[in-house]
Amino acid sequence: MMAPAWVLDILAAVMLIVAAVSAARLAVARPWQGGWGSGDTDVAHLLMAIAMAGMLVAGLRTQPDGGWEVLFGVLTWWFGYRVIADARGSGLRALSGGRCAPHWIHSAAMLYMFAALTGPGAGGRPGLSGMARSATPVLRYPALAFVLALILIGYSIWDLDQLSARRSSPARTGGAVAGRVLVLRPALTGISPAGSAGGPATAGGSVAVSLLSPGVTLGCRIAMGVTMAFMLLALSH
Repeated sequence: MMAPAWVLDILAAVMLIVAAVSAARLAVARPWQGGWGSGDTDVAHLLMAIAMAGMLVAGLRTQPDGGWEVLFGVLTWWFGYRVIADARGSGLRALSGGRCAPHWIHSAAMLYMFAALTGPGAGGRPGLSGMARSATPVLRYPALAFVLALILIGYSIWDLDQLSARRSSPARTGGAVAGRVLVLRPALTGISPAGSAGGPATAGGSVAVSLLSPGVTLGCRIAMGVTMAFMLLALSH
């Protein structure tokens, strides 16, 4: 399927924004020091966004595709392990409402895109940047690409519903996030003891609370899911 170059440029820009947000969340939370508990999610978002930007615009490529295959193979294994662990406690709900299931599908879709890309220019793997030209690479097993795209769209719709629910009750969700930030990183966020007792928080604390909000995770996941579904469908024709 042909796609205008400007569409690919816009999607690549969105992915770079997702990568920047994910990097900022990691910098604020410092999960390697026992901080924010979704460090694996932010790392996955960062890597996927960079990889997709490189597939959409050849000039943004950062490493050979073999390296991405290894990384997304590890992420697929990791989130698959987390899904199995969740399923032991909540059964099939881990696939529909679990935190790790969407990331598992995202990781598997990225692994598939890099491993199954074939056709003109497959040796250099130009990815979707070739869609603006007549020689368009395609994916092996297009039926699998279609199924993965449907699942990604389904998760994106579910995430939109979750995001809408959070926006309709900002006091409850915002308070919960603020409490977690106060416990995890009070010095870094700039929230004073008075703020933790109900007093005013600094501007830095407000930014950290907003940045680490679950709504930001959902927003990044929606952007990535939609972009990934587009890429799967585009490369399967």
